[in-house]
Amino acid sequence: MTAVEATTASPLIALIAGEDSGDQLGADLIAALRQRYPDARFVGIGGARMQAVGFESWYDIKELSLFGFAEVVSHLPRLLRLRKELLARLVAAKPSVVVGIDAPDFNLGVEKRLRQAGLRTVHYVSPSVWAWREKRAEKIGLSADRVLCLFPMEPAIYARHGIDARFVGHPLADRFALVSDRVGARAFLQLSQHAPVLAVLPGSRGSEVTRLGRTFLDAARQVATHLPGLRIVVPAANERVKASLKALLGDVAGDDAPTLLDGHAHEAMLAADVVLLASGTAALEAMLAKRPMVVGYRVSPVSYRIARALNMLKTDVYALPNILARANGMGDDTVLVPELMQDDFTADKLAAATLALFHDSERRGAIVAAFEQLHLALRGDLEGHAGDLAAAAVAELIEAPHGR
Repeated sequence: MTAVEATTASPLIALIAGEDSGDQLGADLIAALRQRYPDARFVGIGGARMQAVGFESWYDIKELSLFGFAEVVSHLPRLLRLRKELLARLVAAKPSVVVGIDAPDFNLGVEKRLRQAGLRTVHYVSPSVWAWREKRAEKIGLSADRVLCLFPMEPAIYARHGIDARFVGHPLADRFALVSDRVGARAFLQLSQHAPVLAVLPGSRGSEVTRLGRTFLDAARQVATHLPGLRIVVPAANERVKASLKALLGDVAGDDAPTLLDGHAHEAMLAADVVLLASGTAALEAMLAKRPMVVGYRVSPVSYRIARALNMLKTDVYALPNILARANGMGDDTVLVPELMQDDFTADKLAAATLALFHDSERRGAIVAAFEQLHLALRGDLEGHAGDLAAAAVAELIEAPHGR
């Protein structure tokens, strides 16, 4: 099918995903769009999951999977060549719509150029405009005809800047049951159904584990001295993280030694009574697993002071469960999840907060009830999954008359 032959019945749809999470979102979106457009053709940049559902990837997704300023700078000439070539191919192909999935540093610039060339563009996964630099919403509006948001409080922020944004539900909300299965998770991990269990997740990247891991594991050991029979499970996101965690754990042996897992973070959370973790997506996952948690994190003092001095942070809470609780009307001062950041990020304080949750069953029950409400709010629509809702928002643009 040539670009000229693309129609609303058999559209050419371009997607650009920059990392593993975007590949999963892209695969779900393609599958949902395929239900609407069986003869559609999907092209652009994507990974194995997208290709498994019929996506034609022009470039390897690893070309965009870079982390950190130094790594991006060292690959900048190649990235600029890739962007130039990708833009030329997309402008020539004239897809019905272009969907940039996350990766805002790359995708927003590409989307802006394509929109200026007359193509319809969608940005899927809003940057955290609710946390810092809300004015970025205006720049995003210059790049995208429509923004697809994972969190329900985001469209109202874009509306203040006259930008079309749709809440389509969070895909993780589809992957967790509303009522979690602790018994099944413990059986899967071969854990006692009666022992207290603590899951520890010190980060998903090697750099995080190097910076934060020892403090988290020291805190877990302190908790174990006060809870006889405690089982500690530590899931590793990948081999690099596993090697770092193994070095930090040392040669501790015995029935009460921490258990290092190859992946299985979701099972570890579901099996736990309490989760101790680094701030980030893992906090959202623990919330969807309905597990009380303690969140900790520390960035470099210089980075923190700069962010504060420039007034870049727009919230006094950092963990997504706390942000979502306030956005969903649970109270402007609600703190469902203890947060120990920067100077408060110590093993003693993490251990004390964790023990407090273990010893307060009534509080844990109230937290679980609140997490169930937030889970429902993140589903967006009980009749449809996030991929279906995103596909509906993309299809509206495909079928809308031309001209903005």
